[in-house]
Amino acid sequence: MRFTFAEAMTDPSYYAPLAQAAEAAGFSGMTIPDSIAYPEVSDATYPYTPDGNREFLEDKDFIETFILAAALGAVTTTLRFLPFVLKLPIRPPALVAKQAASIAYLTGNRLGLGVGTSPWPEDYDIMGVDFARRGKRMDECMDIIRGLTSGDYFEFHGEFYDIPKIKMAPAPTEPVPLLVGGHADLALRRAVRRGDGWMHGGGPPEELDELLGKIARIRADEGKENDPFEIHVISMDAYTVDGVKRLEDKGITDVIVGFRLPYIMGSDTEPLAKKIENLNWYGENIIAKAG
Repeated sequence: MRFTFAEAMTDPSYYAPLAQAAEAAGFSGMTIPDSIAYPEVSDATYPYTPDGNREFLEDKDFIETFILAAALGAVTTTLRFLPFVLKLPIRPPALVAKQAASIAYLTGNRLGLGVGTSPWPEDYDIMGVDFARRGKRMDECMDIIRGLTSGDYFEFHGEFYDIPKIKMAPAPTEPVPLLVGGHADLALRRAVRRGDGWMHGGGPPEELDELLGKIARIRADEGKENDPFEIHVISMDAYTVDGVKRLEDKGITDVIVGFRLPYIMGSDTEPLAKKIENLNWYGENIIAKAG
């Protein structure tokens, strides 16, 4: 079992000391949040709050995802960075491939690329991308990123992108894992068919069990039940040693651990010292004892 620290929408100056503290406490990874901009007016709802409210995001600080991952990679030695999740279809996939390959190369393969779609049409509008058929667009993006981060010549001719045979250097010495976020059946199938793993967005335990069952069935149907596959989950079981073992028994490879609810109005008022105290407590009482 690997342990990933999640922190978002906090004082940006906290990220470097938190990454260093998480590494020292025994965490293997840290999530990186992604947001481009906050629209003044939107009819869209946020999928991970009970009432769909999005207003808590207004005035929250988001450092650009790849820039933050590179900065944190420079002040750590073992911690893996996981965008959770990158809004992939709104971005040019060749540029994402170059950014991901560069960070993976510079950090010694310490990047796992969590990817998903954006629930906000405004994200597509401001990036000049059509909101329609975003799932198919994401499929093409994933194929392009996998091909262009390989270090070999690669070309792609699809519905949305047409790329001549090109090569990008430097390339990481290991493939950049593509980890798909989302709970919809299409997202789960995409994770198995095109990805190297799945990232859970949270929810009740019974829903997680249902999602894990669906993933297992899809992997069996695709003949991939024995292939390596990362499963990153958010669960209250992660806060006890017995709970961690229960998650391991379910085939979970990574747990995402946070110590506060980020979906709040206003600024994060928790001091940096308290955040580090939480990391140290978890390292001593869960990571060390879970073994």
